[in-house]
Amino acid sequence: MTILSIAVNNPLIDGRQSERAMLVRRGVQVLLNDMRLAVLPELALANGRRADLVGLSEKGEIWIIEIKSSIEDFRVDRKWPDYRAYCDRLFFATHPDVPLDIFPEDCGLLLSDGYGAHLLREAPEHKLPPATRKSVTLDFSRSAAQRLMMAEWAVRSTARD
Repeated sequence: MTILSIAVNNPLIDGRQSERAMLVRRGVQVLLNDMRLAVLPELALANGRRADLVGLSEKGEIWIIEIKSSIEDFRVDRKWPDYRAYCDRLFFATHPDVPLDIFPEDCGLLLSDGYGAHLLREAPEHKLPPATRKSVTLDFSRSAAQRLMMAEWAVRSTARD
């Protein structure tokens, strides 16, 4: 049973993401879900940056996935090294029209077609300090719970209208 629809008035789709980036995001979400990671888009980090996707494994490992929809998108955005301090593994995700050789070798690489994704290169592991892991995990869980509550309230208010 579906308890909510995230397609209508979704605050996580704020218009800054291109249609292509949203397709990449969806495909990566499908893959990570199949890999049994809990996935949360647009998570604010303690340094003020906002990660495109954060995955939390059953073992508590934290992945950050930075979505790049074009060569230009990659070239102008230099904030991605800041994400390393908040994850055990850092990945880039893109689509087939972007040349894969632009992405750094020391990051994982995912290729998405909007319906799924493929893990082309595993990300090297750099384990988080315990205090950082706890902080990111708490932020992840609290954000997820808050979003679920807000979605439930939105569905209930729409049902009353």
